[in-house]
Amino acid sequence: MKRAVIIALLLFSCLTHARQEAGVRFGVLGLFHARQIVISPVAGRTLVCSTADGVRLSGPLHLQLARTKMRISEAEEISAGFLACDDGAGAATEFAVAIAGRIARRYLGRLEITPQARELGVVVTMDLETAVASIVAAESPPHAPMEALKAQAVATRSFLVAGKGRHNGFDFCDTTHCQFLREPPGPATPAFQAAAATRGLVLAYKDEVFAALYSASCGGRTHSLEELGIPVRGYPYFAVTCNYCLRHPEKWVSRITSVDAADLAPTEQSRLKLARKLGWKTVPGNAYAAHAENGMVVLEGVGVGHGIGLCQRGGVDMARQGASFLEILAYYYPNTVVKQY
Repeated sequence: MKRAVIIALLLFSCLTHARQEAGVRFGVLGLFHARQIVISPVAGRTLVCSTADGVRLSGPLHLQLARTKMRISEAEEISAGFLACDDGAGAATEFAVAIAGRIARRYLGRLEITPQARELGVVVTMDLETAVASIVAAESPPHAPMEALKAQAVATRSFLVAGKGRHNGFDFCDTTHCQFLREPPGPATPAFQAAAATRGLVLAYKDEVFAALYSASCGGRTHSLEELGIPVRGYPYFAVTCNYCLRHPEKWVSRITSVDAADLAPTEQSRLKLARKLGWKTVPGNAYAAHAENGMVVLEGVGVGHGIGLCQRGGVDMARQGASFLEILAYYYPNTVVKQY
């Protein structure tokens, strides 16, 4: 009898641990390099925080980086090297993270904060479907039809499932390096409904889920990985014509020095390197031509983003023409299947 009880307790412990570890870990607000933040519960929700020493605190809390630790001001000041927050029972809750004078954002999940060399590191662990809905709301073009949003949801979910571990200490950031992440949308919103309607669906190539890429505007033709000098590890992507972007090209022009132009090669790595140096609008896409003019090099291009996988503008147009989300995905991700994860 005692043996059975012990086994049951161990099973419960393992299941609880698995539940707590499940989800997607996002490093958030890292662009702001915050040294001071305020965390507070959303009205009607409970936010309970614990330090590594087991001190339990209730929000709102004011946190400030102090060398290798952080000062936490509640009724009295506490110094801590780690803070974890949830609903008080290990489950997700709604809370807000604010950086005074800069930004305040609401999240649904569990929160971890750690002092780093020059800033406070903020990590939110959330349910996969909450993450999908939040990203669809942030990444999709305004007024996109439901079928386009569903296609975006499947691509996003595939990216989250197969692309984990892009950063040390968390899976994804909330910038264009990984995925835009905003506040979780409500049940009545199209983004939430698109995620719910495709719940669990992912893209697979040769029966393996892959981290599906997409861009805002392909310029009239998407790219394969090989064309952009990106190593192929799984799905190679196949170039397809995008009729909408051919008819409605999103044009751009920029001017760079001949020195900078010498470092620009027709690869995604080269484009990103130059963008980090000169700004993200310098070479916004991979489809462009160059010519010399008045001692400068003029770049004339079409499309925004790497141009790999789903073209969001093209997907929206296909949806408006009556295509289903499955047809959109089959067109922009040839030789793949949609399956339940």
